[in-house]
Amino acid sequence: LAPTGVHCGNHITSHGLALNCCTDLTWFDHIIPCGLEGKGVTSLSRELGRHVTVDHVLEPFLTSFQEVFDCTLVFSEDTG
Repeated sequence: LAPTGVHCGNHITSHGLALNCCTDLTWFDHIIPCGLEGKGVTSLSRELGRHVTVDHVLEPFLTSFQEVFDCTLVFSEDTG
């Protein structure tokens, strides 16, 4: 999933999130994630001590997201 970020424009703010599963975390050495200096990033694989892929966690993550935010996610095949 995409890195976390905040976008502000046209009086609208939006925030993204990252679900780092088995990400090469060395890339984060070159940026300040979320603008939080001195803070690091991690991954599910690092925290659990085993290889975790997006395929392993995507469905339970989306289910929990819908429950926590009391919403229904709608998916589109159109990526344009």
